[in-house]
Amino acid sequence: MVTRLGTDERRKLEELRKVKRLATLALAFCLALLVAAKLLTPFSPAFVYLAAFAEAAAIGGIADWYAIVAIFRRPLGLPIPHTAIIPRNQDRIGDNLGAFIERNFLAPEPVVRKLREVDFAEEMIRWLGARDRSEGLARFVARLAPQMMAAMEETGLKEFAAERVMRQLRDADIAPLVVELMDGMARDGRHQKLLDEVISALHRFLNDKDAIEAIRKKVAEELPTVLNFFRADTIILRRILRTASALMEDVRKDPEHELRAEFEQFFRAYLRRLKRSPQFRARIEAAKAQILSRPELGAVADQMWASLRTYVQEDATAETSVLAERLTGLFMDIARNLETEPKLRADINEGVVTAVSAFIAEQKQAVSGFVADQVKGWDFAQLTLLIEANIGRDLQYIRFNGMLIGGLAGLCLHVLLADILGV
Repeated sequence: MVTRLGTDERRKLEELRKVKRLATLALAFCLALLVAAKLLTPFSPAFVYLAAFAEAAAIGGIADWYAIVAIFRRPLGLPIPHTAIIPRNQDRIGDNLGAFIERNFLAPEPVVRKLREVDFAEEMIRWLGARDRSEGLARFVARLAPQMMAAMEETGLKEFAAERVMRQLRDADIAPLVVELMDGMARDGRHQKLLDEVISALHRFLNDKDAIEAIRKKVAEELPTVLNFFRADTIILRRILRTASALMEDVRKDPEHELRAEFEQFFRAYLRRLKRSPQFRARIEAAKAQILSRPELGAVADQMWASLRTYVQEDATAETSVLAERLTGLFMDIARNLETEPKLRADINEGVVTAVSAFIAEQKQAVSGFVADQVKGWDFAQLTLLIEANIGRDLQYIRFNGMLIGGLAGLCLHVLLADILGV
């Protein structure tokens, strides 16, 4: 067993053996002194006191030797009751040690008090603030990303997330969002740009040969035959196109044109009607439901997911990972932002304390049971050697103290009984 101990423990055991030999020699010296004093008593009464001291010292030394040995093993191998205390109570020691740790070390108050002494946010800032650590964490996360996505697919998390998103979209009221978007366009003047786009589209349409021919035929159908004979349809069409083109050019160039003002009034009045129009809300909801019910939407989502998965897989094996670079910047930004956010740091610390203390409270019985099981499974012969190696030297000094104090006590009792009381 000694060979299974470390070098330091073996050294301590060697020192323990030396102290044991000294204590045994001291006990032997007390016994020899007792015999010599008894033999010399007829020659001088003073040897009576020496004999009383030596006798009590020997008794004290033997008693302390017995007490120390009984803690670890049976004295002289004899089956004496209440000896080999540690090995014989292994299970009870394990249960009591586990319960002691649960009550005193894992109780809520000391755990929370100790956790509050740690500034977890500061440790996070220091750790993430080092670029090499942030880069290492980012590379680790980037390498795990493909496995994480694969796990999401295998566990059905992707379908669950998609179903949740679709449900949220179905339940969301997007009519106010559409109105707010149009209102934002009006506030920023983008509706006038919309008008410019409409004017440009009309201008292109009216200058398209096929469109002109279609309009000419429509005009010819509405005119009398006599007028068509004199090609009035072409003359009328040219005037219409010239007038329309001139009007659109004027509107396009003049930001203050009256047509723009009319469009402004129309657009804002239309927005006011939309905000309180149940019909508009119903049309928006119907359009949303129709879009969400389209099977192509699911195919688009699958294609987007497949593209994302392919990108992540290729990025994870690339020599320079874009995802890792972005994550590195993100982690370092988190560290910089935490330095200037004392409230957020306090919230992080409190959150960690709450989470860790709750976890310890839930697991303290398991920890207690684990400690008890570990102690019960120990090799107590090995453990006894280990304990003796670390505290046995101090225990042996009890034998020296026992012999000295026992001898002085025996001497005092002899003086009290023989000289003072005359017993």
